[in-house]
Amino acid sequence: MDTKIAFAHDWAVTYAGSEKVVDAVTQLYPEAPLYTLFYEPEVLKNTFLAQRPVKTSSLDRFHFLRKRHRTLLPIMPFLWEQFDVGNYDIVFSSCHAAAKGILTRADQLHISYIHTPIRYAWDLYHPYLQESKLTKGIRGFFAKCILHYLRLWDFQAAQRVDYLIANSNYVARRIQKIYRRPATVIYPPVDVELFSAAEPREDFYVTMSRFVPYKRIDLIVEAFTNLNKPLKVIGTGPDVEKIRRLAGPNVELLGYLPNDVAKSYLERCRAFVFAADEDFGITPVEAQAAGAPVIAFERGGCCETVIAGKTGLFFKEQTVKSLVAAINDFEAQGTSSWDSKAISAHAQKFSRQRFQQEIKHYIEEAWSKFCLSPT
Repeated sequence: MDTKIAFAHDWAVTYAGSEKVVDAVTQLYPEAPLYTLFYEPEVLKNTFLAQRPVKTSSLDRFHFLRKRHRTLLPIMPFLWEQFDVGNYDIVFSSCHAAAKGILTRADQLHISYIHTPIRYAWDLYHPYLQESKLTKGIRGFFAKCILHYLRLWDFQAAQRVDYLIANSNYVARRIQKIYRRPATVIYPPVDVELFSAAEPREDFYVTMSRFVPYKRIDLIVEAFTNLNKPLKVIGTGPDVEKIRRLAGPNVELLGYLPNDVAKSYLERCRAFVFAADEDFGITPVEAQAAGAPVIAFERGGCCETVIAGKTGLFFKEQTVKSLVAAINDFEAQGTSSWDSKAISAHAQKFSRQRFQQEIKHYIEEAWSKFCLSPT
């Protein structure tokens, strides 16, 4: 495809799910530059993102802002509209905040991979205000005004994109609801080939996540404390003290672990537990690639990656009672009910290779259609 392409991504200061998407797609176009508001070279030095030109916002020169970038959400629309990508035929944006707002001309194709519409402005608006204690007072008033403005801008920005891609059917439904536009679903890449299902299962459960409220690690820890069953908790974050207070002697908080150590726990655990309402959810897929059945909250992307009765089971409410019932049900079925190799085989459909094939075909087909449309 003899065209010039540029990539845009909200910010690149960590290497999490959305950065793995950008890493995988930019690998297909090694000469293409990356536009992003903030960029942390040390974090991304061993990725494909480090091998390309990176163009950042004017604020990236203030390094302290890289860790405080979320506080700049109100001005992110303005920052994204300052990038000049006029020399490119195709702009591919990866967006969970404002990257889709980058400005393109009518003769440029803009494809946006939507990880989620801005959750704290839409789905999590009221919970966000409550958790941040912004429901009342002058600070609350201004926060509501800013989020109202962001919703207006976010809707308008989505209308300027030529093609929308969603990372799950769950997100595609929200895109239709919020932006009133259809989106093609292409599941994100998961490095499933790094995991093995050959290890014998041991008598402990695992959960792994950043300790933030919506991940509901507190719910998992409380449920296992009540049951007095062994649980290994991998991760850290703002809620670490809250989680520590809830944890009984049967719950081991392991903190952050290197990838190879975390991988070992997934390959040996009896089951992986996941309680978040997640847009896609990479860790449950990684757990399945490691042969572990998944006990998951029955909402969000997990409903598309976990097969009830074959690769895991669900609990219907984000409550300790509902999760405890699911764990008891899982144990009643016995370990012989779960085929680790079959679980791992199911996870292979979410591989990086599959993602790259689908996304490359999509870009080329979209460009062909775009070139045939009247200008």
